[in-house]
Amino acid sequence: MKLTLTRFSGQSTSTLGLLFVDNSFECFTLEDEERVVKIKGETRIPEGTYRVKKREVLSGLTKKYRDRFDFFDYHFMLQDVPGFEYVYIHIGNDETNTDGCLLVGDGVKSNRFDEKNNLQSSTSAFERLYKRLSGALDITIEIKNGRY
Repeated sequence: MKLTLTRFSGQSTSTLGLLFVDNSFECFTLEDEERVVKIKGETRIPEGTYRVKKREVLSGLTKKYRDRFDFFDYHFMLQDVPGFEYVYIHIGNDETNTDGCLLVGDGVKSNRFDEKNNLQSSTSAFERLYKRLSGALDITIEIKNGRY
């Protein structure tokens, strides 16, 4: 399974993108902002192609998600991201919900590209995407910057 993330709005605190699964639109994404010098928990993922696998460790976040969702077992994590650790795909609505991770949602707050980038319906997008990914044996994600 191939995921493709194309970023379309980079602002001072966050970045919005479009996530495709095998060339079909799946959902919107939100990440931290681009930085020349990485700041832990406040910098978006570098462009590139990464493998995605479940991180089969029972962390605090994993326990929280297991308590909330009957379909959930472990988080999907991007592998071997330079300078990053534990880059998960998870629920969240704005940059305060990500520490360098990839948030997913079914909508964006506004069609204006401004400093108030927010996702909507993150839980429904996460559940749908998680169930799709769970059936895949091999997952990669290509992250690329669009024009903005």
